[in-house]
Parts: sequence; structure tokens; C-alpha cells
Amino acid sequence: MNTGVRRYVGILGLGMLMSVPAFSAQQTVVLEVPGMSCPVCPITVRKSLEKVPGVIQAVVTYEPREAVVTYDDTRTTPQALMEATANAGYPAIVKGTRR
Repeated sequence: MNTGVRRYVGILGLGMLMSVPAFSAQQTVVLEVPGMSCPVCPITVRKSLEKVPGVIQAVVTYEPREAVVTYDDTRTTPQALMEATANAGYPAIVKGTRR
């Protein structure tokens, strides 16, 4: 392989490596949302969570009053998720994590 081709292949490989997010992982957090007082409240909470960049899935239930959120940990955090629910009128706290 000549030097020009090697250089091209090396640059191409480097570009591909740089375009892949480093160590991205899906995480799942369980949020306790005690302020939900009716069966319609989970819809508002779910919509607020789905607006957060990086949220992959949000499942919100009235009983128990919790949200199970799967997210890309390179794009958001549990703190950002709690801020989103609080801004919608439903403060939440981290209840736990799931794998």
C-alpha cells in the first residue's frame, strides 16, 4: 500500500472514531412523584420527561406514584429529569436505579 493510500485510510478511520459518542450508555432511573393526585397527572409528567433531550422512554404510573425513565447518560441526568417534572408542577425524587 503506498503512503497516500495509508494516509487516506488513517484519516478515514480517525474520522469514524471521532463521530461515535464515547462511552454512551442507557441508564434507567425510578423517580418518586408524590404530588400526582389524579389518574390524569401521569400524562403531564410523562410529557414533561419526553421533552428532555436524551430521554428514550418514560413510563409514568399513578399507583405507585412513580416514573421509570430510560435515558442516554451522555445527554441528560437524573437532576435534569427532576427539574423537568418540577417545572411541570410535580417535584420528584430519585427512588432508585435499574439495569
